[in-house]
Amino acid sequence: MEIFLMVLVLLILIGISNVVNHFLPLIPVPLIQIALGVIVTFVPGMHHIPLNPELFLLLFIAPLLFNDGKITPRDELWKLRSSILLLALGLVFATVLIAGPFIHWIIPAIPLSAAFALAAILSPTDAVAVGSLSGRVKLPGKIMRLLEGEALMNDASGLVAFNFAIAATVTGYFSLPKAIGSFLVIAIGGIIVGALLGFLVIGMRMQLRRLGMEDVTLHMLIIILTPFMIYWIAEEFHVSGILAVVAAGVTHAIERDRMRRGSARLRIVSDSTWSVILFSLNGLVFILLGLEIPGVISEVWKDPAYNNGQVIGYILLITAVLILLRFLWVWAANRHFRSALLTALSGVRGALTLSAAFSIPLTLADQSPFPERSLILFICSGVILITLIVASALLPILTREAKTDPGELEENERIARIRVLEAGLNAIREEMTEENKQEGMGLISSYTYRLQLAKLKNKTELGNAWREALDIRLEALKAERKVAEKWLEEEQISPKMADKFQTSISKVEMLLTTRLKLMKLLILVWAAVKRLLQRLFMKNKKINRSHPKWGVYKALKLEAIRGAISQVKSMETSTNHDTIETIIADYRGLEMQLLNGTHDESGNKPSEGGRELELKAIQAERNEIQSMYEKGEISRTLASNLRMDVNYHEGHVYETLTVHEEAEEHE
Repeated sequence: MEIFLMVLVLLILIGISNVVNHFLPLIPVPLIQIALGVIVTFVPGMHHIPLNPELFLLLFIAPLLFNDGKITPRDELWKLRSSILLLALGLVFATVLIAGPFIHWIIPAIPLSAAFALAAILSPTDAVAVGSLSGRVKLPGKIMRLLEGEALMNDASGLVAFNFAIAATVTGYFSLPKAIGSFLVIAIGGIIVGALLGFLVIGMRMQLRRLGMEDVTLHMLIIILTPFMIYWIAEEFHVSGILAVVAAGVTHAIERDRMRRGSARLRIVSDSTWSVILFSLNGLVFILLGLEIPGVISEVWKDPAYNNGQVIGYILLITAVLILLRFLWVWAANRHFRSALLTALSGVRGALTLSAAFSIPLTLADQSPFPERSLILFICSGVILITLIVASALLPILTREAKTDPGELEENERIARIRVLEAGLNAIREEMTEENKQEGMGLISSYTYRLQLAKLKNKTELGNAWREALDIRLEALKAERKVAEKWLEEEQISPKMADKFQTSISKVEMLLTTRLKLMKLLILVWAAVKRLLQRLFMKNKKINRSHPKWGVYKALKLEAIRGAISQVKSMETSTNHDTIETIIADYRGLEMQLLNGTHDESGNKPSEGGRELELKAIQAERNEIQSMYEKGEISRTLASNLRMDVNYHEGHVYETLTVHEEAEEHE
């Protein structure tokens, strides 16, 4: 029960941290979570949670890195492969060789081998901590990809160097050839094992689908267990579990690309489930870090053998050396001062560093205490905090543009809205089936029109698009008239029915050709035209579905729709594709309504399938907004505005459903 309560408290703290961040956006969420973790340690009745390094890597780091491997663009990483390897391998070993002797020089009480170990665990950046920066800091895309690729790979090199340094300290023996050979085996072996197991899992899931087992819950369970199982198996083979889960994540990204048109429902469930898992794990990492820091600090802080001011000076000096080394390394590679400075300050250390420090043995081979273990833990905690604070304080200032061009902001917002709408439209197309095809066509028409408006840059373009659409609509109506005239000549319909049909078309033409001076009314007119096209001919009391001639009128309208579609297609050019697609989608939706007979005189009631389809599109929009925000592509303000639009859309869906339900109750 105590463990359950602790987990419950930690999850509540994650929620609190995001609420606090909402009101204090200048303070990054990781720092808030660390602070909350520290505060909890002073609450009576809250027990200390011992940090087991192996369990920590398995439960937290493995799934987080697996997801990073899935979402990180592979083509961009491949383009930056040289720079990533220089940081993930070259900088790690350079830091060990330079910072290690420096630490031993300023703190002689720490043996050289132990100083190498400390430098090794301080050398790799933390993938989780780096990812936490993207929401607040608008780093250049190339630098962000470089940091992500580095964080995916440098854990293995840092931990290998750390393990050999610890072994040298404990046993007093070290072999450079053996160390290099072991590193190659551990790193390459981890990549191979991860890739093989990743493809094995993918093959197993594909086989299950061939057998007809499309159960989303089963496939989701397999995906969730994958990083844990792969990390554990890789470690059992004494290769890098970290690189194994990264390689497995990349293989699953390849599978995701190939299966993009596969089970859309599984992708939606997977994205939603992983968003909750990652949100919880990211928060738990930093809260656990906060829980450990007070115990680490108090042991040194209360020990009279240490001068507290001097120890803080050690931390500041070591952090400065790490940042300086990183800056010089990157600057030597590209000779770009600003790029090198941003990359250096972005080298945030995180929970991985502290978990490795906790794995330092308590004693040496002769059973004597490990030299300055408490001080090493203290220094690790201090460096983690300072790198987080420095990055959070300086990077927003350095990446903030002196003058923000309003036109550029408007263009960025326009592009973001287009991406959000395209995400919703793709979700509708992927989820559309024979059962919900009618509702799907209507939604596609609506989304296509909204996309068309979003792609227009100014009022002039909007006016031009309206005139273009007006001309095409009028030509389509002419095509409908010709069908009615042909049927009348062939005596397939009576003059009275032909007159009714021509009258309905005339009403639409009159509405379309009405000159409106206010551009804001264009959208309202467009919507009115769509409703008229869909319902006008059915509202005629003399020719409704109960009328003996309804079948003839329906056949005429279907033939007219097909003639209109043919005419619209013949007018398509390279510049009016979106307009043509919108108009055809309107006609297709009307055609489906006629064929399925779902229109009535009171209008359409949104079916359960249609409502579910629209809500899935809305969820896809939310996922796209969150993805853009997490990648730093949009600001917090723009993300909030986009979410408000989506919330309004969702509220309208539920409001429409409620109105129909209430209407039914009063019938």
